[in-house]
Amino acid sequence: MKYSKYIKITLGIAVFAIPFVFNSCKSVKIPNDIEVVENFDIKSYAGKWYEIARFDFKYEKDMDNVTAEYSLKEDGTIKVLNKGFNTKKNEWKEKEGKAKFLSNKTKGALKVSFFGPFYAGYNVVAMEPDYKTALVMGESKDYIWFLSRDKTMSDEVKNKFIKIASDAGYNLDRLVWTKQN
Repeated sequence: MKYSKYIKITLGIAVFAIPFVFNSCKSVKIPNDIEVVENFDIKSYAGKWYEIARFDFKYEKDMDNVTAEYSLKEDGTIKVLNKGFNTKKNEWKEKEGKAKFLSNKTKGALKVSFFGPFYAGYNVVAMEPDYKTALVMGESKDYIWFLSRDKTMSDEVKNKFIKIASDAGYNLDRLVWTKQN
């Protein structure tokens, strides 16, 4: 009986907090100091990308041979399939998620989710016109990816992406170069 008071209080707080949690999950935005690609075409972007470099974070730690594959779904969302080989556990990992445009479908500003209603920013800020390479930045300076349709990227493009990231204030000492076999 004495616990019912605590249960009611907990439930009351949960009911009050849920709308704030879901609203915060939807508030993905483009950072002020970057501009996303204009005239973005998701059909051209779809397909397989090889990760050339990234900032390491929990879900990609110790991963090589990392790829991301994007495909259009009938409901207008984008299926995201990330794969990589965990060198410490000696096993392949795979995670499926979804992506949506933030607003305008001709801008490279998307949000990606691998965990229910929780989205993160996915901003395509530089790309070769033939959709062969892409520089993607997250909502914060904790996330960055150099992507290529091939397992390698020319030094010219790498240097271009490094300059863009440096100019945007990214700490490039954190850059991990992904091994692709």
